[in-house]
Amino acid sequence: MPMDWDRLRIFHAVAEAGSFTHAGNKLNLSQSAISRQISALEESVRVPLFHRHARGLILTEQGEMLFRTVKDVFHKLAMAEARLTESKARPTGPLKITTTAAFGTLWLTQHIKEFIELFPEVEVSLILADEELDLGMREADVAIRMSPPRQPDLVQRPLMAFPSRIYASEEYLEARGTPESIEELDRHDIIVFGDDTPSPVEVVNWLIMAGARRESPRRPILRVNNVYGIYRAVRSGLGIAGLPQFMVPDDTNVVQILPDTEGPITQSYFVYPEELRHSKRISVFRDFLLRKVAELNF
Repeated sequence: MPMDWDRLRIFHAVAEAGSFTHAGNKLNLSQSAISRQISALEESVRVPLFHRHARGLILTEQGEMLFRTVKDVFHKLAMAEARLTESKARPTGPLKITTTAAFGTLWLTQHIKEFIELFPEVEVSLILADEELDLGMREADVAIRMSPPRQPDLVQRPLMAFPSRIYASEEYLEARGTPESIEELDRHDIIVFGDDTPSPVEVVNWLIMAGARRESPRRPILRVNNVYGIYRAVRSGLGIAGLPQFMVPDDTNVVQILPDTEGPITQSYFVYPEELRHSKRISVFRDFLLRKVAELNF
């Protein structure tokens, strides 16, 4: 007896969610309906697919094997759907974009309105997270990354290179004074990236060492494991930080100091799977980004 596709869809959701409740919320089905469908699938294949525990569900060995197969099938179906959608004259359909929380919040979101107005039939989703999603498994369609991709079979294009500068709020400088040299930062409060979390950009804490005396290293007043959080802390008047230039809008109380000192330059990349090379949605979004980047004055 062939396996029921609807039951496989429910099995896939349960295996990813790890519980009937979470899968039910995702599929808009009751927990009991989800449980019945999984039990029916297990009866049809005559093997248990999950170990039931008080804390949730764990795939059995047979369940792991089925999940890998189903995941691959659903991935191929999604790709087929994307290719069918792309056969239409205008770009249409879903476009899932992922990038870092800082870049997405402070740069991309302010431009995405224009893109949506230009291509209203493209259904845009933004996933802002500092961890890298698996583009090969379609966790997202495209990514804007702050380092070259490590996954194979990904197309990468350099997008823009932006420097890091030194910033403080007007309130902080009024209270503590404006440093006239990089050495004077020894007497100021420095905000840095948390050292227990991988940073989305390289050499993020360059300011803690720039011009510092070896015998008396600077001690940060705050560590934050998110670059956008560093910006917000600077904006609140807590201290001084090195930030990528794209993060600081013109209409804010955060100003650049020590303009002759420049931190590391970060190269960003536009990344997508090789199999989506001919996607119209991706090509129009890429061209839109390149046009917006050309308007920058870094």
